[in-house]
Amino acid sequence: MGETPVIAVVTAAEESWPPGLQPLESEARLLLCNDRDSLQRHLPEADILMVADFRTDLLEDVWPGEHRLRWIHATSAGVDALMIPPIRDSNIPVTNARGVFDRPIAEFVLGQILNFAKDFQNSFRYQQQHEWRHRDTERIEGKQVLVVGAGSIGRQIARLLRAAGLKVDGIARSARDSDPDFGRVHASGSLLRQLPEADYVVIAAPLTDDTRGLFGPEAFDAMREDARLINIGRGPIVQTDALVAALKAGRIAGAALDVFEQEPLPANHPLWDQPNVIISAHMAGDVVGWRKTLTEQFIENFRRWKSGGKLHNVVDKARGYVPPA
Repeated sequence: MGETPVIAVVTAAEESWPPGLQPLESEARLLLCNDRDSLQRHLPEADILMVADFRTDLLEDVWPGEHRLRWIHATSAGVDALMIPPIRDSNIPVTNARGVFDRPIAEFVLGQILNFAKDFQNSFRYQQQHEWRHRDTERIEGKQVLVVGAGSIGRQIARLLRAAGLKVDGIARSARDSDPDFGRVHASGSLLRQLPEADYVVIAAPLTDDTRGLFGPEAFDAMREDARLINIGRGPIVQTDALVAALKAGRIAGAALDVFEQEPLPANHPLWDQPNVIISAHMAGDVVGWRKTLTEQFIENFRRWKSGGKLHNVVDKARGYVPPA
């Protein structure tokens, strides 16, 4: 590839360059796209599109009739925002940040399970009120977890939870009786049959046509009344109104939610005031230094692409995720 490649870098409004891109300044021409006008101006001349704003909805609006794109990379695990028809139906390879967030998200999930079991929320509240209140708490050892989504994130969750003494099954496209990380992997069609067995249900699936709205009234009715839901996947997998109704009616015991159908979650949303809900701001995998790690991963893949090598983390665009090896 003799010509200097052009990389259009899409960031959120008014954000500057992702950290750590300096090593590429001598290898490529970098174009910052942090609003509609800059994206519309730079997209037709880009060879590579690096999308660092996973919430962007501008691509479909400004997609050019003519372009020279040869590769699109998302600095996120989910690629649902990129699956617009002209990308999904093209031969442009799409890659993602598979692997960067796996362990941090697994730690986050374990933390939320401990939070529920050890009642840390109320301990913090009683401390603020200077109130000494003894309670019995729960053990996590031997509890059953169902991880919906057996990809790299779900697999890392299973490894860590099993190391902590929990029993973990998974839900995937196809069933597997023997798996190195899960006790069993059940087919996605059996979700409603598996939900009643779980003390904790963890959503770690990507957002696809099959998973959108997957957790609605029927799923919550299938869960046990003492079960907790943890969602670190994508917000639209859960029907928010159905979740609120289930929580208020006591059909499930609680929820730890890192992702939502609408983000940011509106300040007047009823989920904020649910006593059995833990809310975080889409940050389950965001540990100190994560942005630079994402850039380093992209640079490694860029040099592989530039030398004619095989890209890592190529997404199956029909499925919406990187298929297992």
